Amino acid sequence: MMDKIRQVRKEDLYAIIEIEAICFPAAEAADKKSIASRIDTFPESFFVAEKDGRIVGFINGAVTNDRTIRDEMFEDAGLHINDGAYQSIFGLDVIPEYQHQGIAGRLMRHLINDAMIKGRKGLILTCKEHLIGFYEQFGFSSLGLSESVHGGAVWYDMILFI
Repeated sequence: MMDKIRQVRKEDLYAIIEIEAICFPAAEAADKKSIASRIDTFPESFFVAEKDGRIVGFINGAVTNDRTIRDEMFEDAGLHINDGAYQSIFGLDVIPEYQHQGIAGRLMRHLINDAMIKGRKGLILTCKEHLIGFYEQFGFSSLGLSESVHGGAVWYDMILFI
């Protein structure tokens, strides 16, 4: 079991870069510049999971008025809209040795609850086909094949209305 979920801090950058590189193929992983920009631009929607003082996972995403994620949103944190309608999820990462312990679910519920408190209309994400069922557990619905070609992968748009 993890110790806590907390808002990201600037000094978390290198731990997050390492986790991102472990959890995603190079073509899909956010680079140092992109992650640093996310931490600077929307720390209020970027949370980390800690176990024994070590970051073992995180969840993050910009806020937007769009109902689906566009590829440029991954690279341009400036597209974040503080009072936007939808909380996006760019990444939900958990280090492999801590997977299947409920950490991803706790991070997801934390961000959903945070979005509800902030009065968002819902949450949006893109995922690979094999993860659709995972996100459906939290109430997300598939909108079908995404226009995203991020990292050269096939993605599906998901939405959760709250």
